[in-house]
Amino acid sequence: MNESEQILFMQIRLLRMMAEKYGLTLKQAAQIFAAYNVLPFIREGFGIFHVEGDEAVFEEVKGFLKSKGASL
Repeated sequence: MNESEQILFMQIRLLRMMAEKYGLTLKQAAQIFAAYNVLPFIREGFGIFHVEGDEAVFEEVKGFLKSKGASL
């Protein structure tokens, strides 16, 4: 699997985690990710994120969302 595919899979896993943890539909979670540019954040951080577990990366995503003013 090349790096682009790995990034895509990470983005999908985190999107699903967001939906599950906050009781959202995938569409709602995707709208939040789009509104706050979370997917580019994951892509840009992949160099570090790929050595961390999904829970740790999800904590980074939550911090990023909060820093952008999202209410979680």
